[in-house]
Amino acid sequence: MLSCSKSTWPPRLVTVPGLHGSEGAHWQTWLERQFPRSLRVEQADWDAPNLAVWGEALGALLARERGPFVLAAHSFGCLATAHALLQGSSAADVAGVLLVAPASPEKFRFAGALEPRRLPVPSILIGSETDPWMPAAGALALAQHLGSAFVNLGDAGHINTAAGFGPWPRAKHFVDTLIHCAAPRRFREAPQTEDAHAFV
Repeated sequence: MLSCSKSTWPPRLVTVPGLHGSEGAHWQTWLERQFPRSLRVEQADWDAPNLAVWGEALGALLARERGPFVLAAHSFGCLATAHALLQGSSAADVAGVLLVAPASPEKFRFAGALEPRRLPVPSILIGSETDPWMPAAGALALAQHLGSAFVNLGDAGHINTAAGFGPWPRAKHFVDTLIHCAAPRRFREAPQTEDAHAFV
């Protein structure tokens, strides 16, 4: 998994937008500016959601870039991220995942069926009481299936620009939390050199 000899630290932020992408005022765009060397998954067609295709785009980015990574996904991007990680090939260098306002898998069954089960990496799922794309109870159930810590933001809509989420310091806090929690695992799994022993 994560290795001091093959990885850099802290992890690189990778944003995974949802349907139609995330515009300049979106919190994902703001979040990218908070972390050096951040990356964004690009889709060939932002208007054609497809779990397999979008998941492959994420996997391809992680394969060609130097990790480790922490992912911050939104809406359908959450489903594509979960799908990619549950395939196994994309998870090896992922330190943690932030899933914000996931779209309902039932509403997007036409884009491919997601069979949610525990993710192989630490994750936080953020839901809303007034999200038109996923009822709060559905977000909680999805978090339980994925093994994610769950945070309910209350009346927060789809947690997007239309709902007032441009600059969003709490998003950075959640990402920082995932990085902080991953740090001990990074050193525990590092090659046992004299320098590595100093951190144990």
